[in-house]
Amino acid sequence: MDILLWLVPAGVVTVVAMLWVAWLGREGRGEVDRDVAVARLEKALQREHKGMVRQRPAVPRDRSTGIAVRPSRAARRPGA
Repeated sequence: MDILLWLVPAGVVTVVAMLWVAWLGREGRGEVDRDVAVARLEKALQREHKGMVRQRPAVPRDRSTGIAVRPSRAARRPGA
């Protein structure tokens, strides 16, 4: 148990740092009025975006399953 006492200072410093950062993060977040945020979002959604103008060509899908499969026989005789 005595060997673990060297962890106490590091744990105390970590907890104090976490509390300090949490306290600093409470203020100054620059909260915006809800109506202003909704208006900005609406304006952004109505705008034309570069990615929406040009569509990418369809990429052929790789059908590989990682298992080697023999091709099926083209013609099978009935009754065989």
